Amino acid sequence: MTFRKKGTKNPPLLSQEFILQNHADLVACVGMFFVLGLMFEGTAEVSIVFITLQHGVTFPAEEAEERATAPKFLYHYGAKDLATVFFYMLVAIIIHATIQEYVLDRINRRMQFPKPKQTKFNESGQFSVFFLVSCIWGTFILHSENCLSDLAVLWRAHPNNMMTFQMKFFYISQLAYWFHAFPELYFQRIKPQDLSQQVVYVGLHLFHIAGAYLLYLNHLGLLLLMMHYFVEFLSHFCDLFYFSDEKYQKEFSLWAIVFISGRLVTLIVSVITVGFHLAGGQNGNSDGTTEDVNVLAAKIAVLSSSCTIQAYITWNLFNVQLQRWMEEDAPLQAPSVKKKRTKGRFSRKGTENGVATSNRVDSPHMRKEKSS
Repeated sequence: MTFRKKGTKNPPLLSQEFILQNHADLVACVGMFFVLGLMFEGTAEVSIVFITLQHGVTFPAEEAEERATAPKFLYHYGAKDLATVFFYMLVAIIIHATIQEYVLDRINRRMQFPKPKQTKFNESGQFSVFFLVSCIWGTFILHSENCLSDLAVLWRAHPNNMMTFQMKFFYISQLAYWFHAFPELYFQRIKPQDLSQQVVYVGLHLFHIAGAYLLYLNHLGLLLLMMHYFVEFLSHFCDLFYFSDEKYQKEFSLWAIVFISGRLVTLIVSVITVGFHLAGGQNGNSDGTTEDVNVLAAKIAVLSSSCTIQAYITWNLFNVQLQRWMEEDAPLQAPSVKKKRTKGRFSRKGTENGVATSNRVDSPHMRKEKSS
């Protein structure tokens, strides 16, 4: 299966244009090496590190019977997770190119968007799909691990700092997706003036997802991600309608209320969870040797990070909204300015460029009509 666009000339082999047009094919070939490595005994052990989840621990049968609700096989994190993240980053690039080629590009050709709108439409389309899938997947995990029915799971100490398979695979997939966004900045030919903003946006997501993963704040991080992703999904989904027809801007402006509400709920959940996290844990693990956030410095860092990111996102909302209001007011102000200039020109030149001039221009046509 090829992702090369039809109707384009074949660039020189291994040139920059060749890599940009065929990056999905090249990445798919790299990923196939790891998959084919499973077929041979000498390379199977290396390929498994990239494809399957690592650092798993099997609980004894008698211990698993005592804790009937706990799975028999749990995971913690380690250095081998970097290899797994790399492989699924390749998968994310392939999926990104598939959505772009078979969905977004076809809509762009049909709607005939100008070049600036195409870039924004593609960005909103990609993020809408990702945020929607992540919300559905994350909500299913929260429900299956009883986080929605028992909120105390968010701050309760987890035994042995372990994760279930679905929880770890979710975080690995999230890290892989946001890491794939860096090469996509090159593949999508992002303008230099927009590069810094995109890098900050991706970097903030990576920082907070990796922090929740490394501190074993899995359930708290997942809940906050779901609230954040839902608001972001509404934002990009509304942008898709706005790009198709600007009359939808006012009808979908109510999403800003949901945006602010999501930020406030996120702050409240963060404060409550960190405040009650590992309740009573200061009695035992106050030395900070265990891998949790039951340390005052870690709690302050988590709260400060959460408050900072919410303030940054809200500030960006105000900037984007003000920019759109200015763009909407610009066409309304342009005709009035033009009219004033025309009136001033007539008043300065009097009858020469006013009524007398128009009569002088029209007089030959009137003469022809009279003569006819």
